[in-house]
Amino acid sequence: MENVMLLVIGIVAAVIGVVNIRGNISTIHSYNRRNVREEDVPLYGKAVGTGTLLIGVALILAYLVIFWNEGLAPYIAIPVLVLGFACILYGQIKYNHGIF
Repeated sequence: MENVMLLVIGIVAAVIGVVNIRGNISTIHSYNRRNVREEDVPLYGKAVGTGTLLIGVALILAYLVIFWNEGLAPYIAIPVLVLGFACILYGQIKYNHGIF
């Protein structure tokens, strides 16, 4: 029960990722999306949403793996987290033309 916040944050991040992938980028801070052109909004949403979904899945996997083998959780979660942040960074740089 002590790691239930890991699961809750993972589920919230996964849901937000799916919302972004479907084209609704209103959950992304306005300063992070202010330079995105209107025609690039769906692609930006897919890139950032994929990263957010991967982060959510990594947190959910970490929560589940902790029950089996607590020492294995970082080896599963950290690579997926890095991949998720890379997707978000790619979307920010490509479609917002910078990190901020």
